[in-house]
Amino acid sequence: MTTPRKRTRTYDSAKIRAAVLAQFRNVREGVRALDEEQLARPAGLGDWTVRELVAHLTMAADSVSRHLDLPAPPAKELGLLEWPFGTASRAGNIADGTRALAGDNPDLDALYAGAEERITAHLATAPDDRLLGVPAGAMTLADFLVTRTVELVVHTDDLNRAAGTDIPIDRQALAACTRLLADALAVKAPGASTEVRVPPYAVVQCVEGPRHTRGTPPNVVETDPLTWIRLATGRTEWKTALDEAKVSASGERADLGALLPLMG
Repeated sequence: MTTPRKRTRTYDSAKIRAAVLAQFRNVREGVRALDEEQLARPAGLGDWTVRELVAHLTMAADSVSRHLDLPAPPAKELGLLEWPFGTASRAGNIADGTRALAGDNPDLDALYAGAEERITAHLATAPDDRLLGVPAGAMTLADFLVTRTVELVVHTDDLNRAAGTDIPIDRQALAACTRLLADALAVKAPGASTEVRVPPYAVVQCVEGPRHTRGTPPNVVETDPLTWIRLATGRTEWKTALDEAKVSASGERADLGALLPLMG
């Protein structure tokens, strides 16, 4: 999918680095408490088990180290707001790699320990503008780390729901994930007729139509961060969220059902 270019939001690099490490450590602590019954449960993601989901979470973080270990590509090609639209095409390879990783590493805490050690060491020295040759194209390390907040937050939520855990989600990671997915919606449906509010982290305008200039916008969508993230990634359907009063939508251009999910 080709998407139009849009000015990218600025993220505080130090906060994003800290958020990625903090959320990975949160997950590691939660995984330590899982028993075999929980690990064998369906993850709700295709035919993955919770064990495979847990293994995949290490892949999401350790990909930073893997890419930093390779030579930098010659030029930047992929903007941060293009990343969400390129993930679906890699789903097959990701699933195969996840199954292999889970099968080859019965000691999950050792798997997490190695990943945490590698990413911590790399982030201590790697500059923000270092280019990484990620599968979707070349990205700066700073941009790629923002995408890691999406992977970690989304899959932490998956894990909590599948295994019945209550692993905390780092506030900065949640904020970055929410903002990137909200901005991606504005890229997918450019315009200014509808205001989408995800307090306290994001407000974006989108959808073609009359531009709002003052007062209360005629088309408003509002929801909480986790509901928004579930909608944007296909974990929750638009109609279900409306029926459960998890999202409010007012105005003739406030139906986002045809625009979601943003990521497969």
